[in-house]
Amino acid sequence: MNYDKIPPQAKEVEAAVLGAIMSDKRAFEIVAEILTPECFYVDSHQSIFTAMVKINQRSQAIDILTVIDELIKMECLQQVGGPYEVTKLTNTSFPASLTQHALIVKEKFMKREIIRIGSEMVQNGYQDAIDIFDLIDTTEKSVFAISNSLLKKDFQTLQTVGAKVITRIDTLRASNQVLSGVPSGFRELDRITYGWQQTDLIILAARPSVGKTAFALNLARNAANEYPKKTSVGFFSLEMSAEQLVQRLLSAESGVFMSKISQGRMDENDYLTIMSKGIKKFDKMDIFIDDSAALNIFEFRAKARRMVQRHKVGLIIIDYLQLMSGMKDKNGNREQEISTISRNLKALAKELGVPIIALSQLSRDVEKRTGSKVPQLSDLRESGAIEQDADMVMFMYRPEYHGIQANENGDSTDGLTEIKIAKHRNGSLGTIKLKADLSIQRFEEWDETEQVQQPKGFIPMKKIQENSENLF
Repeated sequence: MNYDKIPPQAKEVEAAVLGAIMSDKRAFEIVAEILTPECFYVDSHQSIFTAMVKINQRSQAIDILTVIDELIKMECLQQVGGPYEVTKLTNTSFPASLTQHALIVKEKFMKREIIRIGSEMVQNGYQDAIDIFDLIDTTEKSVFAISNSLLKKDFQTLQTVGAKVITRIDTLRASNQVLSGVPSGFRELDRITYGWQQTDLIILAARPSVGKTAFALNLARNAANEYPKKTSVGFFSLEMSAEQLVQRLLSAESGVFMSKISQGRMDENDYLTIMSKGIKKFDKMDIFIDDSAALNIFEFRAKARRMVQRHKVGLIIIDYLQLMSGMKDKNGNREQEISTISRNLKALAKELGVPIIALSQLSRDVEKRTGSKVPQLSDLRESGAIEQDADMVMFMYRPEYHGIQANENGDSTDGLTEIKIAKHRNGSLGTIKLKADLSIQRFEEWDETEQVQQPKGFIPMKKIQENSENLF
């Protein structure tokens, strides 16, 4: 790196911006939405703009006299060159070009920040005491912040926002769509959620072997399909390999049994079905899989940012949360670690502007509890912070898993999977019924008309097995 080069700067443009503010009382509001005192390269210009900020905070007019008076109070009038230098700034003001000039000052500041970050990377790269993941995360976060800081978000009037809302409503009416977020692909679930919303952290929790991964893959393939709207998906698998996930996706797309695909034992028709309905469909789906084992929250944030920036990913799924590591403090307990992870996931969802669905395990208290085995918020494993940070918490419940083969009306529960929305920060709660066929890793809408009533005196197979085991 060439440290002898002069940093990017625009002294004359900085002077023109400050002069315009003192010449036009409306100018400061325009500049304040673009610049902060740190954006000015010249120290005296930083001090003068700081004085203007303080004057504005008191709702006073900004002109030559008030600026000079404020600089006296700040005890830095002589450092900026005295009253003459302040007055001279107004000789080079161009109020008509104020916004363009302010953007030039901002651009030079951003270039200086990039140089600073690069210099810090070089220096920290030689430090053995600095963890590599901390270094990568800090650097990426700094660069991401710079890219999003060109303009501060301005306030909007009620009339402006109202016009946008009406336009959006008209668009939805014309397209017959009511979703405002990424579709789940399930009618009743979308009716409650209106799709997965930007910046939301969604927790999908269940006991092992209930079908969390299969359901998450269904959500991924539904979002990545072209209808009703195509969304790129990032899938982080901490438990299964990418090959295993693709085998499950092939089974769901083709309808060929998962057991046949995993063992490679299939006839010619099954093979042709996989190629025509599975592999061919993959060409139209943008799903990016990361199967890094023992992924920590710092690595995840870096990879998620790259996915969003490079591939425009609009939905991120993590399988599953408890396998992710967080703090490096060996003195911290697991509950604190999970709290750190969930807090960072929510912050990242907001930062990237995409929904994050994190799968989670439930504690064994569900099994120990007498009576209903339907999961509750208190069953979330290892940390109450998950419930606190999440915008939505969903539980998967399969009666078959607990040996319940028929409901109270005698209807079969074969394949019945209930998705219970136990927390919904921005919407209503409810329970959605789906039909699971895990032999082909597929979930479909539940059809009440297809259910068969079990005969009287029916005893679930699990109960028979338990009773036979108790005999020995």
